[in-house]
Amino acid sequence: MSEKKLEEQESATPPLMSRIAFPKAKYGLYAAIAIIVIVISLMYRDYII
Repeated sequence: MSEKKLEEQESATPPLMSRIAFPKAKYGLYAAIAIIVIVISLMYRDYII
């Protein structure tokens, strides 16, 4: 019984984090790819054009 309670407590979201709306992971992936492309294009803009 105590093991089950312990597992529930570990998997529960902390109260401060439960009020934050996290974006979906795919949007983070898209944002990371866009940032990488923008940075690389700024670094190598002389060679691209």
